[in-house]
Amino acid sequence: MHLLREIEKFMRDTNMPWTKFGRLSVRDPRFVEDLRNGRQPGNNISQRVINFMKEWRSDHAC
Repeated sequence: MHLLREIEKFMRDTNMPWTKFGRLSVRDPRFVEDLRNGRQPGNNISQRVINFMKEWRSDHAC
C-alpha cells in the first residue's frame, strides 16, 4: 500500500484539507506536504495514519 496515495484518496472522499488531516491524524499540519516532498514516515506514524482513516470512516459512515 502506498500511504500517500491512500491519504490523497481519503482527503478527496472526505473533502478534508491536507493541513487538517495532518493535524488530526499525527498532530502535524505539514505532514501531508512533507510526504508529498519525499518524507518517509516510520511504521508507528504510518499505523497511526491508517488507524485514523479507519476510525474516521467508521465514525462518519452513513
